[in-house]
Amino acid sequence: MKTSIKIITIGFAITFIIIGLWTAGFLSFASSIPTKVYDLETKTDAIVVLTGGSERLKTGVSLLEKGAAKKLFISGVDKRVKIKTLLKSINISSENIANDIVLGYNARNTHENAIETAGWIKGQSFKSLRLVTGAYHLHRSLLEFKHAMPNIKVVPHPVFPENVKHLEWWLWPGSTILIATEYTKHLAVAVRQELQQNNETGFEK
Repeated sequence: MKTSIKIITIGFAITFIIIGLWTAGFLSFASSIPTKVYDLETKTDAIVVLTGGSERLKTGVSLLEKGAAKKLFISGVDKRVKIKTLLKSINISSENIANDIVLGYNARNTHENAIETAGWIKGQSFKSLRLVTGAYHLHRSLLEFKHAMPNIKVVPHPVFPENVKHLEWWLWPGSTILIATEYTKHLAVAVRQELQQNNETGFEK
């Protein structure tokens, strides 16, 4: 009986510690989500947009029109979608930029976005890119992209969808759940990459 109580007590203690560590990490993560674009000046070889909202696409096209990069790569596009359709969806009909836009059809998540983009960047012999995605999604995207392309300069360019409340997110249940989910995914990516690195190091030995 005493042994059972001791095991249960230890179990509760470990659970509370894990919850406490997760909560502390989550609060730190939430407070580190960018609230503005910090680098608007650096030009890169490419602009990369991760699908997931019209704000991302509009921002990427606007940056291309302003000459922020040579090419715009949009990763994670549905196979049925064409460039003209995408441009029309954001009320742009300019043919001048269509030739500078490339669609990636093979990614269905952030990990695959990074792999798909890495292949394209390598094929273009580019050395830098500006990464356009939602501010809440930026940290995990950077983890994936820098891991897939360690020698490529990645300039973060967050966008801020109206339905995600980055300030005072705790007052908005939907935003709280979204950021908490993103933090958990971010942790999973960090753990996966650490394990992968340890395995590779082990093989080298």
